[in-house]
Amino acid sequence: MKHVFSIALLVLSATALPLAGHAATALDASLACNESGHQFIADLAQQQLIEATPMRVESNSINAFKPAKSADLTAFGFHVFAVVGFEKDDPMFRTGDGEPLANSAYGAVVWGSDSSVQEAVTQAGSTAAIVHHVAPHVTAIFCKRN
Repeated sequence: MKHVFSIALLVLSATALPLAGHAATALDASLACNESGHQFIADLAQQQLIEATPMRVESNSINAFKPAKSADLTAFGFHVFAVVGFEKDDPMFRTGDGEPLANSAYGAVVWGSDSSVQEAVTQAGSTAAIVHHVAPHVTAIFCKRN
């Protein structure tokens, strides 16, 4: 999973803070890991909360999407600066040149330490979400199915 979130450094330089006055959209329910990568990404794209085209595709086929400029996405109280997803054999996603991470995977990359994000996810009662350290104060909340 090390390179799953190498997009974080790219996104850090490309992310703008959300515009003031926009209500935040919480992704908490989706991060209970009860849906597919397709459903997660398709719903966000349909609501125009993310850019429809991935900004980056990892070798393990994880596609990284940037939130729309007008979107203010949160996950368990943390600001989301990228969402990631993949669904095997789904034309919505581009494939990388390596082995896919899972048949279906999705998640959010947030500003926050791994310990504080893990605490928030645990307090919310999410037992399936994987909390993964990306960089100092950058953490991924991830769901996957094989």
